[in-house]
Amino acid sequence: MKKRLDFKDIYGSGPNYARGVRAGNTLYISGTTAMRSDAQGGPAMAQLRVVLDRIVRMVKAEGGKPSDIVKLTTYVTNIGEWIPITDEQTKVYTDFFGKEFPTNAIIGIAGLGNPAVCVEIEAIAVLD
Repeated sequence: MKKRLDFKDIYGSGPNYARGVRAGNTLYISGTTAMRSDAQGGPAMAQLRVVLDRIVRMVKAEGGKPSDIVKLTTYVTNIGEWIPITDEQTKVYTDFFGKEFPTNAIIGIAGLGNPAVCVEIEAIAVLD
Protein backbone atom coordinates (compact mmCIF):
# COMPACT_ATOMS: atom_id res chain seq x y z
CA MET A 1 0.00 0.00 0.00
CA LYS A 2 1.42 3.37 -1.03
CA LYS A 3 0.24 6.70 0.34
CA ARG A 4 1.17 10.06 -1.25
CA LEU A 5 1.78 12.78 1.36
CA ASP A 6 1.70 16.56 1.06
CA PHE A 7 2.84 17.96 4.45
CA LYS A 8 1.25 21.34 3.57
CA ASP A 9 1.91 22.75 7.05
CA ILE A 10 5.63 21.83 6.90
CA TYR A 11 6.76 22.07 3.26
CA GLY A 12 4.13 21.23 0.69
CA SER A 13 4.33 19.20 -2.50
CA GLY A 14 5.15 20.73 -5.86
CA PRO A 15 2.89 20.90 -8.90
CA ASN A 16 4.13 17.58 -10.29
CA TYR A 17 5.46 15.56 -7.32
CA ALA A 18 4.47 14.36 -3.87
CA ARG A 19 6.49 15.71 -0.95
CA GLY A 20 6.54 12.20 0.45
CA VAL A 21 5.46 8.67 -0.34
CA ARG A 22 4.90 6.11 2.36
CA ALA A 23 5.19 2.50 1.23
CA GLY A 24 4.55 0.22 4.20
CA ASN A 25 6.90 1.35 6.94
CA THR A 26 9.25 3.17 4.55
CA LEU A 27 8.91 6.92 4.01
CA TYR A 28 10.52 8.57 0.99
CA ILE A 29 10.84 12.37 1.18
CA SER A 30 11.38 14.47 -1.95
CA GLY A 31 14.18 16.98 -2.21
CA THR A 32 13.72 19.56 0.53
CA THR A 33 15.22 23.06 0.55
CA ALA A 34 15.07 26.23 2.65
CA MET A 35 12.73 27.89 0.14
CA ARG A 36 10.09 30.13 1.73
CA SER A 37 12.05 30.39 5.01
CA ASP A 38 14.15 33.07 6.65
CA ALA A 39 17.25 31.04 5.71
CA GLN A 40 16.56 31.27 1.96
CA GLY A 41 19.49 33.15 0.44
CA GLY A 42 21.44 32.85 3.68
CA PRO A 43 24.49 30.87 4.78
CA ALA A 44 24.72 27.16 3.98
CA MET A 45 24.53 25.99 7.61
CA ALA A 46 21.40 28.10 8.26
CA GLN A 47 19.79 26.51 5.21
CA LEU A 48 20.89 23.05 6.37
CA ARG A 49 19.23 23.61 9.74
CA VAL A 50 15.91 24.53 8.07
CA VAL A 51 16.07 21.57 5.69
CA LEU A 52 16.80 19.03 8.44
CA ASP A 53 14.08 20.55 10.63
CA ARG A 54 11.55 20.12 7.84
CA ILE A 55 12.61 16.55 7.15
CA VAL A 56 12.50 15.57 10.83
CA ARG A 57 9.07 17.20 11.22
CA MET A 58 7.74 15.22 8.22
CA VAL A 59 9.06 11.98 9.70
CA LYS A 60 7.48 12.83 13.06
CA ALA A 61 4.17 13.62 11.32
CA GLU A 62 4.16 9.99 10.16
CA GLY A 63 4.83 8.73 13.69
CA GLY A 64 8.60 8.42 13.33
CA LYS A 65 11.61 9.87 15.08
CA PRO A 66 14.94 11.28 13.83
CA SER A 67 16.73 7.94 14.31
CA ASP A 68 14.27 6.39 11.81
CA ILE A 69 15.94 8.44 9.06
CA VAL A 70 18.35 5.99 7.46
CA LYS A 71 19.47 7.74 4.25
CA LEU A 72 20.09 11.30 3.11
CA THR A 73 21.16 12.41 -0.34
CA THR A 74 22.47 15.97 -0.09
CA TYR A 75 22.92 18.14 -3.18
CA VAL A 76 25.02 21.29 -2.72
CA THR A 77 25.98 24.11 -5.06
CA ASN A 78 29.32 24.90 -3.38
CA ILE A 79 31.09 21.70 -2.31
CA GLY A 80 33.76 23.81 -0.58
CA GLU A 81 31.20 24.76 2.09
CA TRP A 82 30.64 21.06 2.88
CA ILE A 83 33.98 19.30 2.39
CA PRO A 84 35.99 19.10 4.55
CA ILE A 85 33.30 18.70 7.19
CA THR A 86 33.44 21.50 9.76
CA ASP A 87 32.58 21.59 13.46
CA GLU A 88 29.59 23.81 12.63
CA GLN A 89 28.24 21.24 10.17
CA THR A 90 28.77 18.41 12.67
CA LYS A 91 26.91 20.40 15.33
CA VAL A 92 23.88 20.88 13.05
CA TYR A 93 23.67 17.14 12.32
CA THR A 94 24.23 16.29 16.00
CA ASP A 95 21.46 18.69 17.04
CA PHE A 96 19.00 16.71 14.90
CA PHE A 97 20.31 13.14 15.13
CA GLY A 98 22.38 12.93 18.32
CA LYS A 99 24.74 10.04 17.66
CA GLU A 100 22.30 8.13 15.43
CA PHE A 101 23.36 9.58 12.08
CA PRO A 102 21.79 8.42 8.82
CA THR A 103 23.90 7.51 5.81
CA ASN A 104 24.60 10.60 3.71
CA ALA A 105 25.97 11.27 0.24
CA ILE A 106 27.05 14.88 -0.37
CA ILE A 107 27.00 15.65 -4.08
CA GLY A 108 28.24 18.89 -5.64
CA ILE A 109 26.05 20.17 -8.47
CA ALA A 110 25.99 23.22 -10.76
CA GLY A 111 22.74 24.63 -9.41
CA LEU A 112 19.33 24.04 -7.87
CA GLY A 113 15.90 25.26 -8.99
CA ASN A 114 16.39 28.62 -7.27
CA PRO A 115 19.74 30.44 -6.93
CA ALA A 116 18.77 31.51 -3.38
CA VAL A 117 19.13 27.94 -2.12
CA CYS A 118 22.43 26.10 -1.86
CA VAL A 119 21.37 22.74 -0.40
CA GLU A 120 18.63 20.24 -1.18
CA ILE A 121 18.19 16.94 0.67
CA GLU A 122 16.19 13.80 -0.15
CA ALA A 123 15.52 11.41 2.72
CA ILE A 124 14.44 7.85 3.41
CA ALA A 125 13.10 6.79 6.80
CA VAL A 126 12.18 3.33 8.03
CA LEU A 127 9.47 3.79 10.63
CA ASP A 128 9.15 1.39 13.58
